[in-house]
Amino acid sequence: MDSLLVQPDPGLFIWTILTFLVLLYLLRKFAWKPLLSALDDRQEVIRKSLEDAEKAKGELERVALESKQIIAQAKAEAQSIVKRSRSEAEILRAELKQNARTEADSILRESERQIHLETAKALSKIRHDVIELSLLIASKLIKRHVSKEDNDSFIEESLRQIESSRT
Repeated sequence: MDSLLVQPDPGLFIWTILTFLVLLYLLRKFAWKPLLSALDDRQEVIRKSLEDAEKAKGELERVALESKQIIAQAKAEAQSIVKRSRSEAEILRAELKQNARTEADSILRESERQIHLETAKALSKIRHDVIELSLLIASKLIKRHVSKEDNDSFIEESLRQIESSRT
């Protein structure tokens, strides 16, 4: 039961070790260096990609923060403009209201003045007409005709008497 495969053979042992060492040297010289170099290059590319991704993430956060600030500033400006517009509209409305009141008051005063003037004219005319009518009646009663000068002097005297009785 002694098999040749299970028995140690020193020649085979030396050749196996020698073949392994030569293979190890060849692999080291031609395969491992380029393979390790490719792995190092690959690791460097991945590291740079991660750094770039972190930079891009930071830049994106910065841009997002800036855009939020710009939007907040724009909203504040819009609110300020709306507030200013409302206050200006309120001022304008108050000015227009005051102008309308002033104009209405002046129209009212002018109307009152016109009414007083027209009333005074009407009263004067009525007095004059009443006096003329009274003189006409009186002249018919006394059957004599009163001249225009007498009529005017009588009117003036009557008006003075009425004025003095009023005051």
